[in-house]
Amino acid sequence: MTFEEIKSLDEQYVMHSYSRFPVAVDRGKGAVLWDMDGREYIDFTSGIGVTSLGHGDEGWLKAVTGQAAKLGHISNLFYTEPYARAARALCQGAGMSNAMFANSGAEANEAMIKLARKWSFDKYGKGRGTVITLHNSFHGRTITTLAATGQDKFHDYFFPFTEGFRYADANDMDSLEAVAGHDVCAVMLELVQGEGGVLPLDQDFVRKTADLCAKRDWLLLIDEVQTGVGRTGTLFAFQQYGLAPDVVSFAKGIAGGLPFGGVMANERCRDVFAPGTHGTTFGGNPIAAAAACHVLERMDEAFLAQVREKGDYLRAQVEELSLPCLGATRGLGLMIGVEVKAGWTNRELAARLIENGLLVLTAGPGLRFLPPLTITREEMDRGLAILKETLR
Repeated sequence: MTFEEIKSLDEQYVMHSYSRFPVAVDRGKGAVLWDMDGREYIDFTSGIGVTSLGHGDEGWLKAVTGQAAKLGHISNLFYTEPYARAARALCQGAGMSNAMFANSGAEANEAMIKLARKWSFDKYGKGRGTVITLHNSFHGRTITTLAATGQDKFHDYFFPFTEGFRYADANDMDSLEAVAGHDVCAVMLELVQGEGGVLPLDQDFVRKTADLCAKRDWLLLIDEVQTGVGRTGTLFAFQQYGLAPDVVSFAKGIAGGLPFGGVMANERCRDVFAPGTHGTTFGGNPIAAAAACHVLERMDEAFLAQVREKGDYLRAQVEELSLPCLGATRGLGLMIGVEVKAGWTNRELAARLIENGLLVLTAGPGLRFLPPLTITREEMDRGLAILKETLR
């Protein structure tokens, strides 16, 4: 099909909940994509942090097709090998006790909120279900995870929203303590606020928040949907903050391109979900779980060290370009935010870059780079050349 034919079908048959850029992607290899007309693009998006091993990875493809030939789906009423192996790899790599699986980041965060509230109910009874999150956070697009999201622009249209959330300012302990109360059961943090602009939290604030949770007997919930599975240069970002969280959510890059997510719990929270208290038909799907197993097998220390090195290189090169419309960079590993200076908008700059062959994302008021973790130096340099030529 041509681009115009695809666009016509989209306009007639697809709900327009997304504002798409005028590119129909046909295929990819590594960090390079081609559209329907054969035009080439460098991918600094990895499907919003999903295709962690890049496009067309041979090991990932072998894991997926091999499992698809054996068993595509059976449900959680029966045991299968892939989800059990994935749970072991996650828990051993993250130092957690057990895991359960879902299909997306919003679903994973919804499960994490439910787990926290049930843990509190089991221990304290009713009236202690409030979860504190941060202003500028983003936790998903279900009714509950929208309510958990600390951005007013998401709190519209879909009334009534789920109750039981209060918001504090990032890196401000006075603000956090001001919204505390007898009804709180947990604090939920993104260690790098992704959709909010790629903003890492201060180490001291995170440490003091963990101490406050321990003092008040609140659960510490870490949303690693975007930061997890190698994206920040460690298997999970909380490992760079020296944390021992109670519950951690994950999704996006875990299965390298297939819908997969879930939560991990520590020892004191491992038995909160009993049979019948939570579930999802597709959670732990054998094909997605087999893909996750392969992704996790690749995440050894040498691989993660390369992610850190690539992130340092890409940030340094962007800043050395000294482009008039871009400012400082921030982030961890290959999760990079770039300031957009006054006089330009991130949407305008993203559109220009995509038109010239570099796929990028926006986040908050800035640009966001989430390239495949396997991106090569040569692919980064090609993307940087487009960045320089387009924006100078």
